Amino acid sequence: MSTILFLHAHPDDEASQTSGTMRLAADAGHRVVCVYATDGDHGSVPDDLREGETVVDRRRAEAQASATVLGTARVAWLGYADSGMTGWEQNAHERSLHGADVGEAARRLVAILDEEDVDVLVGYDWHGGYGHPDHVKVHHVAHRAAVLAARTPRLLEATMNRDHMRRLYLAAQEAGVPPEELDWDPDSPADDGNPFGTPEAELHWHVDVRPVLTAKRAALAAHASQEDVGWMLSMPQEQFAAIFGDEWLIEPGRPDGLTVGHPLD
Repeated sequence: MSTILFLHAHPDDEASQTSGTMRLAADAGHRVVCVYATDGDHGSVPDDLREGETVVDRRRAEAQASATVLGTARVAWLGYADSGMTGWEQNAHERSLHGADVGEAARRLVAILDEEDVDVLVGYDWHGGYGHPDHVKVHHVAHRAAVLAARTPRLLEATMNRDHMRRLYLAAQEAGVPPEELDWDPDSPADDGNPFGTPEAELHWHVDVRPVLTAKRAALAAHASQEDVGWMLSMPQEQFAAIFGDEWLIEPGRPDGLTVGHPLD
């Protein structure tokens, strides 16, 4: 059995991006560790915060609830602040992940990699899927940490399949979905000006997570304080399965070719 560590930028990123891959790994007996680079303090502020409770408190509790759903053995935090979107003033905050030294952030991650003797490390693609400053930094931190770890882990990068997204987009158009509801064109510029995700020809792993889609929905529901979770969970089951039933990974250095299956099989 292996230990696989997923590095995510914010609490709830694991639910939408890799929760199916995580649950499948846990179900197969692997040890799953989830590390959050930031505390998500610039996320949505819930209306039901208790007296003395902060957004960070709530999001940490939600991350732990998600971990319980997914069978995650350990949740850890690198201790940085959410940097916000590209160009936000939070980018320059003294604790922001965006402004953090890559080497220092990597050393924080290495401490966990070495303690867990991690076999597989999962970060993000070169532009974090859609250019969010924290997601981009996660890419660099994961790559640097893999080099610095006492035992070099196998490195994977979570991403989105741009061609798959385009197929879904065109299908929605053909089905007559109103244009105002189609605001996620994968070929349009994302947060950093680049299109969403990665072309299918550059991907290595296609994980069909439909067998654990109930767990993926439950992991998302654990992050109920976040506004974007609401619209994800409002989707009909068929639409939810089409959009969230597949997860995609790049494995740097692996020969070209897309393999359908779990990278730990």
